Amino acid sequence: MDATLSIREEVAIALKSGAPVVALESTVIAHGLPRPHNLETAHKMESVIREEGAVPATIAILEGRTVVGLSSEQLTSFAETEGVVKVSRADIGAVLASRQTGATTVAGTMLIAARAGIRIFATGGIGGVHRGAELSFDISADLAELARTPVTVVCAGAKAILDLPRTLEALETLGVPVVGYRTKEFPAFYVAESGLPLNCRVDTAEEAAGIMKIHWGIGLTSGIVVGNPPPAGGGLKKAEIDALIERALYSAAATGIRGKSVTPYLLDYLSKQSHGRTMETNIALLVHNARVAAQIAVAYSAIRSS
Repeated sequence: MDATLSIREEVAIALKSGAPVVALESTVIAHGLPRPHNLETAHKMESVIREEGAVPATIAILEGRTVVGLSSEQLTSFAETEGVVKVSRADIGAVLASRQTGATTVAGTMLIAARAGIRIFATGGIGGVHRGAELSFDISADLAELARTPVTVVCAGAKAILDLPRTLEALETLGVPVVGYRTKEFPAFYVAESGLPLNCRVDTAEEAAGIMKIHWGIGLTSGIVVGNPPPAGGGLKKAEIDALIERALYSAAATGIRGKSVTPYLLDYLSKQSHGRTMETNIALLVHNARVAAQIAVAYSAIRSS
């Protein structure tokens, strides 16, 4: 893995000096958002991270190497490339060997970020237990990755298309702390409230950084989920999104959509049926999560050096 690792100079210098770095996934660019919103959002996320005093590191696989910190030119090329492979932990070796272009998922990004020495990562929503998993066994690799990889993931909870109560139960079973950022409820991606209470709440980046330091300082090796609700005014009404999701799930089943194609299909369906409002919320929460992740990264960098 290390022989294939390519860390952009700016990111490498920041890591060596202990400066704050925030990892970003590339699946949202290749599969999560349509053009031109994908590239615009990628640039905006990197921009707000810089505004908060941290260094962004978008992660992807290019020409047989895992690249930590895509350049502006690479971001543009990546956003315009067709046929990009979706890469989780299980896919990394094969994609590297075949020299394909790969977009890293939450699990794939966490693994590579940890190898590079990055401790915090911003995304939209994590994967989890899919609805009907008791029959399909469809459970995201993100959960297993969170159980074994020491990276804090700032997200708007899990994607609302999932079985959120079972996802939260699975995280607890796996020993993954779920921390509410200025909330006592697990965020439900498009909406702030899921009705699922959390045991831990923090109200500042410094408090979140303190949990990170102690969690890993006492020898625990799991990741940490920081649930950050969508920005005020950016969320949708819960009843409305629940009804849309039910229709989306029915459509996916009727169409025979399976495996890694399910999430992109459902997100596209929701965007079309909501006349673009779910996509607007998705973009707003991605940028919001990037900003909060950068604030936590700055606080963690300070607490580690103190």
